[in-house]
Amino acid sequence: MKLDSNLKNNSITQDMKTQFRNFPMVPRVIFGSGCFSQLGDILLPKRKSSEAPFIFLVDDFFENEEFVSKVPTMFNDEIIFISADEEPKTAQVDALVAQIREKYSELPSGVIGIGGGTLLDLAKAVSILLNNKGLAKEYQGWDLVGKPALYHVGVPTISGTGAEVSRTTVLLGPEKKLGINSDYTTFDQVLLDPDFTKTVPKDQWFYTGMDCFIHCVESLTGTYLNAFSQSYGEKSMELCKEVFLGDISESDSRDKLMMASWHGGMSIAYSQVGIAHAMSYGLSYQLGIKHGIGNCLVFQYLEEFYPEGVALFNQMMEKHDIQLPKGICANLTQDDFDIMIGVSLSLEPLWENALGKDWKETITPEKLQEMFQKI
Repeated sequence: MKLDSNLKNNSITQDMKTQFRNFPMVPRVIFGSGCFSQLGDILLPKRKSSEAPFIFLVDDFFENEEFVSKVPTMFNDEIIFISADEEPKTAQVDALVAQIREKYSELPSGVIGIGGGTLLDLAKAVSILLNNKGLAKEYQGWDLVGKPALYHVGVPTISGTGAEVSRTTVLLGPEKKLGINSDYTTFDQVLLDPDFTKTVPKDQWFYTGMDCFIHCVESLTGTYLNAFSQSYGEKSMELCKEVFLGDISESDSRDKLMMASWHGGMSIAYSQVGIAHAMSYGLSYQLGIKHGIGNCLVFQYLEEFYPEGVALFNQMMEKHDIQLPKGICANLTQDDFDIMIGVSLSLEPLWENALGKDWKETITPEKLQEMFQKI
């Protein structure tokens, strides 16, 4: 599969300021089965005082005594269990920040996110807003954060989103779905413990894993492609093929998908995603469809733009007997379509990465509505 064929022709077309960006990376990472047990030792030297708690934002799937006993809390540390059933929202971030500020006399020592992309994005956003004035919606965009975030740690419990490595935290706001993209968003520490992914349901495992796969396709075929993003994207693609088309053990699959997620996140960090993500944001904003399945719903109809990627995607769906829902957009009003189209088209860097600077000649609102109507 020659997804790197655009490298020579397209890498020089990227804006030079973006191409040579001084990109922040996660400075510390631990990988391995059982490494979550090291979290207490990692946090201890970061504790400011006995009155400055660590706040653990945790997927409520883990709300049980066995898990709580493994969380290294001390003094007045707090575990806040949060449902991941819906996409993270700016209002949710604001409510958490207000709750924490009201309860504690000192700023927390840090924020730890434990869960999938929703919890990781919430942890990143809350750590930013605790140390910056205003509301979360005011920071949706690129490089709007003025002060560093509080110390924050990410512990992914499912693999694929790349949220553990990215410089963005994607939030649903009152007017748009858009990330807080900043040099201060990236986690200070990440723990990659594949044991957490043992309990992930099959459909969710597939949809979130396809988020990673689609990251790779969109990065490796994009006009923003460069040697940095290509090196990570190719490795992530290789791992995705092993996991979703190969014959490997469950243990190897967990390990490799976790590393595919990491490499896929790194690939798009220095380039961009593309059409599937732009359209998925529209679906999510208007219909509340979660990001992973939203990408799959869109990507199945993008053969015109990603023929090799869609062919592989179809093979993966067949191998794992995945049936996507039908008729999602069958009964939508024109207002619904207009909102989804507006959200999707507002993400101009994604379209430019996919189709080049003249992308508006290919993607009109009418064309985009036709694409949505297939879903």
